[in-house]
Amino acid sequence: MLTEEEADALIAMEKAFARPEPIELPGPGGCLKRALVSTDERESFLLDVNRRGAMVTVRCTYQLRYQVIIQLLRLDVGRAHTNPDGQHLPGPHLHKYREGYDDKWAEPVSEPDFPALEDVRDTFVRFLGLCNVSGIPDIQGVLL
Repeated sequence: MLTEEEADALIAMEKAFARPEPIELPGPGGCLKRALVSTDERESFLLDVNRRGAMVTVRCTYQLRYQVIIQLLRLDVGRAHTNPDGQHLPGPHLHKYREGYDDKWAEPVSEPDFPALEDVRDTFVRFLGLCNVSGIPDIQGVLL
Protein backbone atom coordinates (compact mmCIF):
# COMPACT_ATOMS: atom_id res chain seq x y z
CA MET A 1 0.00 0.00 0.00
CA LEU A 2 1.38 3.43 1.00
CA THR A 3 3.93 4.65 3.49
CA GLU A 4 2.76 7.31 5.93
CA GLU A 5 5.05 9.80 4.18
CA GLU A 6 3.38 9.06 0.84
CA ALA A 7 -0.09 9.35 2.39
CA ASP A 8 0.83 12.65 4.10
CA ALA A 9 2.15 13.99 0.79
CA LEU A 10 -1.08 12.99 -0.98
CA ILE A 11 -3.19 14.67 1.70
CA ALA A 12 -1.07 17.85 1.53
CA MET A 13 -1.19 17.94 -2.27
CA GLU A 14 -3.36 20.77 -3.57
CA LYS A 15 -6.53 19.41 -5.13
CA ALA A 16 -9.51 20.73 -7.07
CA PHE A 17 -12.84 19.32 -8.16
CA ALA A 18 -12.54 17.51 -11.50
CA ARG A 19 -15.78 19.17 -12.60
CA PRO A 20 -16.66 22.57 -11.12
CA GLU A 21 -20.45 22.06 -11.20
CA PRO A 22 -22.39 23.02 -8.04
CA ILE A 23 -22.26 20.56 -5.15
CA GLU A 24 -25.57 19.22 -3.87
CA LEU A 25 -25.08 18.12 -0.26
CA PRO A 26 -27.11 15.04 0.66
CA GLY A 27 -29.92 14.99 3.18
CA PRO A 28 -30.30 12.18 5.73
CA GLY A 29 -30.07 8.84 3.93
CA GLY A 30 -28.20 10.30 0.96
CA CYS A 31 -24.69 10.14 -0.42
CA LEU A 32 -22.42 12.40 -2.50
CA LYS A 33 -19.40 11.22 -4.51
CA ARG A 34 -17.21 13.65 -6.43
CA ALA A 35 -13.89 13.29 -8.23
CA LEU A 36 -10.92 15.43 -7.25
CA VAL A 37 -7.63 15.90 -9.09
CA SER A 38 -4.28 17.25 -8.01
CA THR A 39 -3.62 20.68 -9.50
CA ASP A 40 -0.83 19.16 -11.62
CA GLU A 41 -3.44 16.58 -12.78
CA ARG A 42 -1.11 13.65 -11.98
CA GLU A 43 -3.17 12.20 -9.13
CA SER A 44 -6.89 11.55 -8.75
CA PHE A 45 -8.99 11.21 -5.62
CA LEU A 46 -12.58 10.58 -4.57
CA LEU A 47 -14.50 12.65 -2.07
CA ASP A 48 -17.52 11.13 -0.33
CA VAL A 49 -20.18 12.52 1.96
CA ASN A 50 -22.29 9.69 3.28
CA ARG A 51 -25.48 10.09 5.30
CA ARG A 52 -26.92 6.65 4.46
CA GLY A 53 -28.63 4.86 7.30
CA ALA A 54 -28.66 8.07 9.30
CA MET A 55 -31.71 8.11 11.53
CA VAL A 56 -30.14 11.04 13.38
CA THR A 57 -29.65 14.16 11.27
CA VAL A 58 -26.13 14.83 12.57
CA ARG A 59 -24.70 11.42 11.57
CA CYS A 60 -22.40 11.88 8.61
CA THR A 61 -19.13 10.58 7.16
CA TYR A 62 -16.77 12.74 5.09
CA GLN A 63 -14.04 10.83 3.28
CA LEU A 64 -11.03 11.43 1.01
CA ARG A 65 -9.94 8.35 -0.94
CA TYR A 66 -7.00 7.64 -3.21
CA GLN A 67 -6.97 4.95 -5.91
CA VAL A 68 -10.62 4.27 -5.05
CA ILE A 69 -9.93 2.03 -2.02
CA ILE A 70 -7.29 3.82 0.08
CA GLN A 71 -8.89 6.01 2.73
CA LEU A 72 -6.56 8.93 3.40
CA LEU A 73 -8.89 10.90 5.69
CA ARG A 74 -12.31 10.13 7.14
CA LEU A 75 -14.32 12.29 9.52
CA ASP A 76 -17.09 10.41 11.32
CA VAL A 77 -19.78 12.47 13.03
CA GLY A 78 -22.42 10.80 15.19
CA ARG A 79 -20.56 7.51 15.49
CA ALA A 80 -18.29 5.95 18.11
CA HIS A 81 -15.01 4.17 17.32
CA THR A 82 -12.57 1.88 19.10
CA ASN A 83 -8.89 1.98 18.11
CA PRO A 84 -6.84 -1.23 17.80
CA ASP A 85 -5.30 -0.55 21.25
CA GLY A 86 -8.79 -0.54 22.84
CA GLN A 87 -9.09 3.26 23.20
CA HIS A 88 -12.78 4.12 22.81
CA LEU A 89 -13.78 7.38 21.11
CA PRO A 90 -17.46 8.01 21.94
CA GLY A 91 -17.87 11.10 19.78
CA PRO A 92 -16.80 12.60 16.49
CA HIS A 93 -13.41 11.40 15.34
CA LEU A 94 -10.96 11.73 12.46
CA HIS A 95 -9.27 8.77 10.78
CA LYS A 96 -5.95 9.44 9.04
CA TYR A 97 -4.11 6.83 7.02
CA ARG A 98 -1.53 5.03 9.15
CA GLU A 99 0.98 2.66 7.59
CA GLY A 100 0.18 -0.93 8.49
CA TYR A 101 -3.25 0.01 9.87
CA ASP A 102 -4.84 1.88 6.95
CA ASP A 103 -7.78 3.79 8.50
CA LYS A 104 -8.22 1.76 11.69
CA TRP A 105 -6.85 4.47 14.03
CA ALA A 106 -8.72 7.67 14.83
CA GLU A 107 -8.31 10.74 17.00
CA PRO A 108 -10.99 12.86 18.68
CA VAL A 109 -12.08 15.86 16.64
CA SER A 110 -10.81 19.22 17.79
CA GLU A 111 -13.56 21.80 18.38
CA PRO A 112 -11.52 24.69 16.92
CA ASP A 113 -11.12 22.71 13.68
CA PHE A 114 -14.81 21.66 13.52
CA PRO A 115 -16.88 23.93 15.83
CA ALA A 116 -20.32 23.16 14.33
CA LEU A 117 -20.43 19.47 13.44
CA GLU A 118 -24.23 19.54 13.24
CA ASP A 119 -23.90 21.94 10.27
CA VAL A 120 -23.17 19.68 7.28
CA ARG A 121 -22.23 22.59 5.02
CA ASP A 122 -19.74 24.15 7.47
CA THR A 123 -18.21 20.77 8.32
CA PHE A 124 -17.94 19.91 4.61
CA VAL A 125 -16.07 23.15 3.84
CA ARG A 126 -13.73 22.62 6.80
CA PHE A 127 -13.08 19.02 5.72
CA LEU A 128 -12.23 20.26 2.22
CA GLY A 129 -9.70 22.59 3.84
CA LEU A 130 -8.18 19.67 5.72
CA CYS A 131 -7.94 17.81 2.39
CA ASN A 132 -6.29 20.87 0.78
CA VAL A 133 -9.04 21.36 -1.81
CA SER A 134 -9.17 24.77 -3.50
CA GLY A 135 -11.60 26.31 -5.95
CA ILE A 136 -14.69 25.04 -4.18
CA PRO A 137 -17.80 25.25 -6.40
CA ASP A 138 -21.11 26.63 -5.18
CA ILE A 139 -22.54 24.43 -2.42
CA GLN A 140 -26.26 23.72 -2.34
CA GLY A 141 -28.42 21.39 -0.34
CA VAL A 142 -29.35 20.80 3.27
CA LEU A 143 -27.89 22.62 6.22
CA LEU A 144 -28.84 19.89 8.71
